[in-house]
Amino acid sequence: MAKTSEKYELMYIIDPNLEEEERTAIVDKFKTLVEQHGTVDEMEVKEKQKLAYEINYIGEGYYVLVQFTSDPAFPAELDRVLGITDGVMRSLITLRED
Repeated sequence: MAKTSEKYELMYIIDPNLEEEERTAIVDKFKTLVEQHGTVDEMEVKEKQKLAYEINYIGEGYYVLVQFTSDPAFPAELDRVLGITDGVMRSLITLRED
């Protein structure tokens, strides 16, 4: 890992139509990816919730919130992988100011 690291927050929504094993696999995949490039500071997988607006005609989803620390170059790669992963409906990575 490079000398400098930043604190980030990742929020993503998993398709509620997936089986529990598929959802768990997605959560594990991204937890492992973050751990390979930094550290997971905190992680929360929430129950199915109603979305503020429908995404592809789906009105609910499983929210996952991950606070992590990594090299500043890593979030771009994480965002790319989130974007091409089936089952991830939306994602957002922001810089934390702790």
